[in-house]
Amino acid sequence: MLDDFLIRATLAGIGVAIAAAPLGCFVVWRRMAYFGDATSHAAILGIALALALNVSVFTGALAIALIMALAVTTLSGKGFAMDTLLGVAAHSALAVGLVAVSFLQGVRLDLMAYLFGDILAVGKTDLAIIWVGALLVLCLMAWRWSALLTATLNHGLASASGIDPKREQLILTVCLAVVVAVAIKVVGVLLIVAMLIIPAAAARPLARNPESMAVIAGVNGALSALLGLRASYVYDTPAGPSIVCVAAALFLLATIFGRFRLA
Repeated sequence: MLDDFLIRATLAGIGVAIAAAPLGCFVVWRRMAYFGDATSHAAILGIALALALNVSVFTGALAIALIMALAVTTLSGKGFAMDTLLGVAAHSALAVGLVAVSFLQGVRLDLMAYLFGDILAVGKTDLAIIWVGALLVLCLMAWRWSALLTATLNHGLASASGIDPKREQLILTVCLAVVVAVAIKVVGVLLIVAMLIIPAAAARPLARNPESMAVIAGVNGALSALLGLRASYVYDTPAGPSIVCVAAALFLLATIFGRFRLA
């Protein structure tokens, strides 16, 4: 069954969607969208280093994304304004990564595939990595769900309950780095944050509690992957951007429905 490239692409899209769903909810609740941008843009540098050192692209992207996320988290409490720090980090990381890629000699590199994804080229090894990463993120989120919610709601309440907000932030940081690394093949570096934010934002008007929002976000993400791949196949459009376009359409529909429900 996995010999069919469309089956592999569909499974890859669903894997990324279910990993990004609960994490995307926390990105929305904590207003961490720019934080996600900085982490995902840094992955380009990780790709360049991985190709230069002849190691797995997943390993390079994960390592650099994690270093970037930890660096931003650490520096944010050292007198730097968070929005300024994230702006500098996001664009500098992308620029340095693109320059580093240009120095690679004797390496055949499809830069567009890394920037916007190439889900139709996902192989069996890629699929295994995506699902292992997705399951890791889901297990971490399920294990720390209550603590993460409390730390998101109020740091003081979390501390009073014996929960370390910095530890929960670290868990989110690790999960974000893993999702960035596994999603590169599917939607690319520039559109990873879209798959985190848009399905979760679309779920918000429809959800009654945090758990239902995470589930609906997962359904939105999986549906976006399925319909986006179908549209890409029928209309011969880029797969990654097509998936994000469907997610944006679902967000619009959910927003309209939410307004009518409140009226």
